[in-house]
Amino acid sequence: MNAPDRFELFLLGDDEKKVEFKEETRVPNTAIFTFNKEDHTLGNLLSQRLHKYPYITFSAYKVPHPLFAKFELRVSTDGTITPKDAVVQCAKDIVQDLEVLSRSFTTEWLGKRIVHEGEAERLAREQNNY
Repeated sequence: MNAPDRFELFLLGDDEKKVEFKEETRVPNTAIFTFNKEDHTLGNLLSQRLHKYPYITFSAYKVPHPLFAKFELRVSTDGTITPKDAVVQCAKDIVQDLEVLSRSFTTEWLGKRIVHEGEAERLAREQNNY
């Protein structure tokens, strides 16, 4: 099989960087970020989140080859912020959103667990009374 070993899809080599940055010289305020050992999950998340900012004029990603865990994110801004700063701000906002999601999920899970345990106790008491 031609596919690389699974661990090669997420472990960086000694000479690899997680993110590589290259300015696009043909289009002003544009940069291309290459994310190594990442896939559509992060690519789509970053690209779509960047569209929510008013200073982003273009954001899209592509996966050059399906067998290699790598994607390229192209970002253009209106010049009020650099593409690099926009991506950094976007990543910070995503991490903050994920922390809120984690707290909400934990709260709901604990609430369901408490209700389930209370229901189990009530059923046990009812069975003992009969």
